[in-house]
Amino acid sequence: MSPVRPLPETGRPREQILQEMQSFRSHDVPWKDGKVFSLVYYAGEDVLQMAKDASMLYFSENALNPTAFPSLRRMETDVVAMTASLLGGDEDTVGNMTSGGTESLLLAVKTARDWGREHRKLTGMPEMVLPETAHPAFEKAAHYFDVKSVRVPVREDFRADPEAMQKAITDNTVLMVGSAPSYPQGVVDPIPELAAIAKDHGILFHVDSCVGGFILPFIKELGYKVPEFDLRVPGVTSISADVHKYGYAAKGASVILYRNSELRRYQFFAEINWSGGIYASPSLAGTRPAGPIAAAWAVMNYLGRDGYLRLAKSVMETVEKIRAGVQLISGVEILGDPDASILALASKEHDIYEIADELEIRGWHMDRQHRPPSLHLTITPAHAPVAIRFLEDLAESVDAVSKPNPARWGRAALVKGTNALVRVLPRPVVSKTMALAPKLFKGSAEGGGGRAAPMYGIMGSLPNRSDVKKAVLELLDQIFRPLE
Repeated sequence: MSPVRPLPETGRPREQILQEMQSFRSHDVPWKDGKVFSLVYYAGEDVLQMAKDASMLYFSENALNPTAFPSLRRMETDVVAMTASLLGGDEDTVGNMTSGGTESLLLAVKTARDWGREHRKLTGMPEMVLPETAHPAFEKAAHYFDVKSVRVPVREDFRADPEAMQKAITDNTVLMVGSAPSYPQGVVDPIPELAAIAKDHGILFHVDSCVGGFILPFIKELGYKVPEFDLRVPGVTSISADVHKYGYAAKGASVILYRNSELRRYQFFAEINWSGGIYASPSLAGTRPAGPIAAAWAVMNYLGRDGYLRLAKSVMETVEKIRAGVQLISGVEILGDPDASILALASKEHDIYEIADELEIRGWHMDRQHRPPSLHLTITPAHAPVAIRFLEDLAESVDAVSKPNPARWGRAALVKGTNALVRVLPRPVVSKTMALAPKLFKGSAEGGGGRAAPMYGIMGSLPNRSDVKKAVLELLDQIFRPLE
């Protein structure tokens, strides 16, 4: 297959193009049916249409220059101010919108690095201390900005360990991180204890509430027990929250907040000597899509506090239903004690990845996690109508993997055999063998309908993580090549 695909010689009819795009979508996950537990946060057709209409009003505008489009500046500052009101901000709180949680976390690390260079007597590379459950976007930030990431094991309840985090602080530490909640198990780290440690050591503290920022305040108002996690906590210097998650806005829209403008200035970039004029930007992007800003503003005003409370109530009722249902199914369990709407489904008796494959046969798109092996469930309003069906299919899936099955035994033997071999074979042989993995597992990674359990079983347990990383990068390269 040629890596080059030329433009059509002549343009094609509009309807033909749209029809072909619809055929492409037929292979995507049916997110409106509640069959996916990540990626999309669907709050109903009315909210979706509000986001679409607002976004289309600003389809062509560019948020790079706020003086050219003052309406965008107005909406962005409104979104930031409304988010600050939810997350304990005061008259000194400032922030910006970004393209998503990853950009917000990148900016938090970049800000801490530049702040640390000015305020800390660093003797080496700036460092950040974070629990092992913190989002991998922090690793991306460490890679991009030359910051050392110091990952600390969590407690048995999957929450950050304050004592261990404190021991990891050095003279070069500029930032400590906590999650509210963490993505893998949905638990809120002990933010007050962590923030107090950071404050005592004179370093910054960021709360990653990208997934929780627009639901934790509302479930707390509904009477659920929610640990303290936001800017009300002394020592918290910044916090991030994604409006395109439980804020139900269009992608990509996130907010990063700082305790004051002095700190936020380390986020900004300005070039004053360019021949094209003065160039300044508040975030990583130059050209910034206006649609997500407009959609965030519109949806937040459309829903209001009462709308978010209604949706949060629906989500938590569904969470309670699923948690209760899982307790009735022998062989599966929820890891830890989640604080909100994220659950990690695991099994001590069965291969949880085999259960995931069975669920996918029944039409559910499942995200696999490892260390420990589990399935990720982010519950949204879309799951309210299908919660019982999911529990029924889960019970059927567990029952299916409980029965004798030679094919499953073969897959399990492949995983065990591979893990045993890599511990005795010479390193060069293992590396060459792992180089073949992307081709073997490409269909499963693309959602081709193949069994994914062997891929996740092998990738998740191999001791040499550098070979695994190379295999994943090669797989990524293969996935993003032109299709037939």
